[in-house]
Amino acid sequence: MILSGKCIIVAGGTSGIGLEAVHYFLLQGAKVVAIGKESSMEIPQTEDLCLITGDLREENIIQQGIKLGTEKFGVIYGLFHVAGGSGRSFGDGPLHEMTIEGWEKTISLNAGTVMLSNKAFIRNCLEHKQRGAIVNLSSALTNRPYPEFFGTHAYTAAKAAVEGLSLAAAAMYAPNNISINVISPGLTDTPMAKRALSDENIMNRVKGKQQLDGGRAVLPADIVPLAALLLSDAGSFITGQNIRIDGGWSVTEMKNYE
Repeated sequence: MILSGKCIIVAGGTSGIGLEAVHYFLLQGAKVVAIGKESSMEIPQTEDLCLITGDLREENIIQQGIKLGTEKFGVIYGLFHVAGGSGRSFGDGPLHEMTIEGWEKTISLNAGTVMLSNKAFIRNCLEHKQRGAIVNLSSALTNRPYPEFFGTHAYTAAKAAVEGLSLAAAAMYAPNNISINVISPGLTDTPMAKRALSDENIMNRVKGKQQLDGGRAVLPADIVPLAALLLSDAGSFITGQNIRIDGGWSVTEMKNYE
């Protein structure tokens, strides 16, 4: 169990990739603080899990998570930040159509929450002079856009900001023994991707990009083992990396499977 005894915060841990991470981290021996919005999905019932329901755009929510985790489990060792989401409902879209509200709310949801969680976690590490590990979630779209079906430019900009912030912070805090890495998935089977996953035309085209395993969406189970590795002692000498889990999205040419 590679996370045995380690307390890990999962920011966005009540659905999708985050909830998958909660289940997996517990199986790997971690003590987990899951922070997220209310969810109809099944949350594990165990003394090794603390749940905080709240909006991570509010700075006090991550601070509550750190306080609760420290009180119940002791040292907070790691942070896996998954929280974020589509900004379409706010007005995100192609740049020439995007609204100011769409830009501001999408950036806040996807980059602002990362800034707040990472800031609070790093401050806690520095205050207690302890090692820490962060894994942030970005997107394959920052490196390989697909404008035909995924023309949400505020979302892509926010995820690019996550990558830039993570790299800059990794360089800054390496002397403090804090590692910071990024995972950038392709199209992933989560509630956020419902629009694309239910569109046969989109999925036929995505199959031509994510060609591994016969062409399919990324599964949360493809992502969380790597996050666990980067948060474990086995990943303690890895920092400043952006690892793409995209089935080939970033390295293959489009094939039409229609």
